[in-house]
Amino acid sequence: MTSLPSHPLRVADLPTTRPTRFELVPDEAALAAIARELGLVELRKLRFKGEIRAEGREDWLLSADLGATVVQSCVVTLAPVTTRIDEKITRRFVAQLPEDASDEDEVEMPEDDTLEPLGNVIDPAAMMIESLSLALPLYPRAEGAELSEAQFTEPGKKAMTDEETKPFAGLAALRDKLEKKD
Repeated sequence: MTSLPSHPLRVADLPTTRPTRFELVPDEAALAAIARELGLVELRKLRFKGEIRAEGREDWLLSADLGATVVQSCVVTLAPVTTRIDEKITRRFVAQLPEDASDEDEVEMPEDDTLEPLGNVIDPAAMMIESLSLALPLYPRAEGAELSEAQFTEPGKKAMTDEETKPFAGLAALRDKLEKKD
């Protein structure tokens, strides 16, 4: 079984005066491994091309273009749905993440979703797989596929309809029952 691709670059070895360019185009075995990892029917093409450059004294910026052709199952019919993904990817690897000043149990997400903690390595292959995962359609649908009203219940019991699950459906039924008594 082929493992997921990895292409770690040691931060200590990266030049600070010029960008480090990369282009990742996984082979067939790696495409199959990524497809399995992400639950895809098929991953036909994948390309991640960009650069990593120093930003300030301690931070690094990864800028790349992600291109992929993926096949997923339709959420309604399970038919294969092919999607083309083309995204610009930006990740800022910072030595010091901004801290939340409060000591509360709840922590708000920072507004800048491109921030990553800086470690000893930056792995463009890991960024490629993560970015692809985030770019995938959540609910792929085949052309013309529509979900009609579905009813599920135990054998021998009356199925609850979609209308009955609405918050005020019970109140409407009670109102109608009271009006009939009057």
